[in-house]
Amino acid sequence: MNKQITTIQGLCAPMMMDDIDTDIIIPAQHLTQTSKSGYGQHAFARLKQADPDFVLNQNKYQKAKVLITGDNFGCGSSREHAVWAIQELGFQAIIAPSFADIFSNNARKNGLVLIEQPVTLCQQWAQQAKDHEFQITIDLVTAKIQAGNEAYLFDINPFFQHCLTHGHSELDYLLSQQVAITRHQQAAINQQLFIDFTGAPQ
Repeated sequence: MNKQITTIQGLCAPMMMDDIDTDIIIPAQHLTQTSKSGYGQHAFARLKQADPDFVLNQNKYQKAKVLITGDNFGCGSSREHAVWAIQELGFQAIIAPSFADIFSNNARKNGLVLIEQPVTLCQQWAQQAKDHEFQITIDLVTAKIQAGNEAYLFDINPFFQHCLTHGHSELDYLLSQQVAITRHQQAAINQQLFIDFTGAPQ
């Protein structure tokens, strides 16, 4: 059983860069852990080292829960460690114009919420996050973002939404459907027995 999550509320951190790949998120030389923990300290290491003013070097964003970023986030090699590293930094959701497919799948498996919004809106929110403490509320039940006095809808995978809001893992969900699965299996067996007995065509 996972933690039930119905809302995400908190500070936003702006990182409006396109094509942030998984090697930027967690460089390959740091893939040495045998568990899901220990990656956050190395997340975005190159960007942190290259720029003292990089967003994640700034104290005001240390408790941010939402990352606002650019197009094609999470591209590059399949690296589930990238999701673990982002979550260990404290981020529960990422808002971007688009995400790489493999990264999206890894995010869903680990409960990291990815939300697509138009690039103009991402840029607007990122600028607000730079100018002052910009907080939003993400309602996962209604699939709605509340930013100030404005509300914005977003698309979310229904199965992922169900698992998050009910505190289920994928396995939890399958186990909760055991009665229906057993009923379906028995119906298939009965149908096959009927065919074998009557010789009716399949």
